Amino acid sequence: QVQLVESGGGLVQAGGSLRLSCAASRSTFSFNAMGWYRQAPGKQRELVATLTSGSVTNYADSVKGRFTISRDSAKKTVYLQMNSLKPEDTAVYYCNAVVITIATTYNYWGQGTQVTVSS
Repeated sequence: QVQLVESGGGLVQAGGSLRLSCAASRSTFSFNAMGWYRQAPGKQRELVATLTSGSVTNYADSVKGRFTISRDSAKKTVYLQMNSLKPEDTAVYYCNAVVITIATTYNYWGQGTQVTVSS
């Protein structure tokens, strides 16, 4: 059973920074990719950033240059460093892990952590 536990959310003023952590129950390299998604009230969940097992990163256009995804393999943890935060970054942030097999694709999700950016 895969468990993903997020932490690091909170309330921050616009222009500030936060670092989210996602601790996995097994090696981050055991997943084809890990990433962060977010969902604001009344909106669909959207991709923020992903990191493949081959260390390829991908970012939503809205966060490029401000957010950085990284991992600490020894701690089985993926991070999302968020700088220059804007009120529109306010959302619940979810950690995601993907395992792709011949038969199917497995998506695992954390419980989410709230990020609120005040203007």
